[in-house]
Order: sequence, then structure tokens, then C-alpha cells
Amino acid sequence: MSFFKKEINFLNLKEISDICAINLDSKYKNKKIFNTKNLHEATENDLTFFSDSKYINQAKKTKAKACITSYNLSEALPSTTIPLISNIPLINFYKIVNKFYPDASLDDENIFNKKNKNIYAGKNCLIDYRSKVGDKTKIGNNVIIKKNVSIGKSCIIGSNVIIENALIGDNVLIKSGTLIGQIGFGFKFINGERLRFPHLGRVVIENSVQIGSYCTIDRGSLGDTVIGEFSSLDNQIQIAHNVKIGNYCMIAAQCGIAGSTIVGNNVLIGGQSGISGHLKIGNNVKIGGKSGVTSNLEDGASVMGYPAVSIREFAKMRNSYEKKRN
Repeated sequence: MSFFKKEINFLNLKEISDICAINLDSKYKNKKIFNTKNLHEATENDLTFFSDSKYINQAKKTKAKACITSYNLSEALPSTTIPLISNIPLINFYKIVNKFYPDASLDDENIFNKKNKNIYAGKNCLIDYRSKVGDKTKIGNNVIIKKNVSIGKSCIIGSNVIIENALIGDNVLIKSGTLIGQIGFGFKFINGERLRFPHLGRVVIENSVQIGSYCTIDRGSLGDTVIGEFSSLDNQIQIAHNVKIGNYCMIAAQCGIAGSTIVGNNVLIGGQSGISGHLKIGNNVKIGGKSGVTSNLEDGASVMGYPAVSIREFAKMRNSYEKKRN
């Protein structure tokens, strides 16, 4: 599901090959593509892409009708998926996404006031008439709630908050100055021009989440950005597109999580830590403050430092350093 309306019903593979300058066997030219999705979500009517061998297991199981990929990776695709060979599969895929969803690369600025006797809103609020706000929700001053927003019951939204392209559950607290649902930091330079990736996804904030002041949570590119129930984010935290954070997590101030990383349940992250993109952080993981996580972490891991290593290894390294210094 996407908040963004498809502007065209389908493209045939001949049209797609022309747009991307891809060679295509003529027997496939009339095959129709009705949507664009990730490898693991694609159906027999969809186009997907495969550009990194780390996703080879997903590629082997994909149900997509066609996949834009490189020659070397194409062998991993099932026989039911038509390979479209490209030197720049990700960029070509986003060209097709933009054909279906041209508005997904832009943030909407068309907002209108809405009144509801069951909610409280402060001064200078702008609430798009197409959004939904649940009963007993309290909204501070100077808040902007754009289209494609659904906010549940008994939420508290602080002042100077901007929300768009988001589904927010019940009993959620969002403190002042936070921005939710804007387009993520995704682009490539090609032929001297910046190509911004479309962001079709949403921000999904589940029940009883608490989000501090001046946080930024980007909407997903193809999938959603998700904050699991009862998780707590401190102030000044950056959550990039497609990140998925589990339930009952606690993230201290000034942390950043790069795009498409998955964080498990009951994870504790110390202040000023950074987690690289496309990683998997297991359940019950503890990450010490000011750490830099650059690789996957198994369930129950406790790490610290840059690059982050086990607490025991970090202590040994620190003791060794102290001995040398003395």
C-alpha cells in the first residue's frame, strides 16, 4: 500500500526497455508491468531490481515478473522472472518508479485548516482536511499536519512539529520541533545531474511510542520506515528511510541510523552512536555511547567503540592503550 496515486495503470516491457535503454528480447515486449516493489514483496505483476549480492537469497525467491539487474547477478533469478540487464539497475529502476509515481519525489505543501470538536489544537495550526486525527489527541502551537496522515487516539503532539505521509498509532508522544515523513536522503549523480530517488513509503509509528524533540524520521523509499510499539527516542535523533525499529527499544540523544537498517526488539543504543545502512541488529542488543556500528550484530550482543566491538574486547583494547601511554 502507498499513499501516492499511480499515474499510469501499467507499462509494457518494451516501454520500460526504451526508458532505460535496455536491450530486450522481442518475445517479452508486450508483457505488462503494473507496479514496482522490493524483491521480497514483488508479485507476478511487478517490476523489481537486484543490484547487490547480499540480497541473493531474496532474488532467488522473488515472484516478480521482471527484474532490472546486472548480467553477473541475473543468474540468481528464478526462471519465472524476466531479467532486464543494466549497468545501473538501481537508477533505471527508479526511473520506472517515477513513471508510476511522479509525486513520490516531492513533499506536498498544499495544506488546509480542519476543525474537530474532539481534539485540541493550539494556535497557528494547519491541518490538511484529508488527514485524520483521533479523539482526545492534543496538538501544540504552530503544528503542520499535511495530507496522508492518520493520527490515533490520545496522542500528544508538541509545538512546531511537521508530519506528513505517516500512520501514527494511539497514545503516541511527539515532542516539539520534530519532523516526520519527509523525503529521505537518497539520490545519485548521473551525467552531472542529481537524480532523487522516489519515496513511496510511509512512516509507521506504532502504539505508545515516545519521540523526543527535534528528531527527523524520513519516510520509506519503497517500503515503510517503522518505529515499533513502546519504543522511546530521545532528542535530536535521525532515522533514515526504510529503517525498521522493533518494540521496546530505547535510543539516546543524537544517534543516527542509516537507511534500510533493521533493529530488533529491546535494543538499547547509547547517545551519539551511529549505525550504518543495510545492517541487521538483533534482539536485546546493547550499544554503548559514541559507538559506530558497521556490521550486523547477533541477538544479545553488547558492543562499544568504533568500529563497534564486544564490551570485553573494547575493555582489553582500552587497557592495552592505557599501559602503552603510561
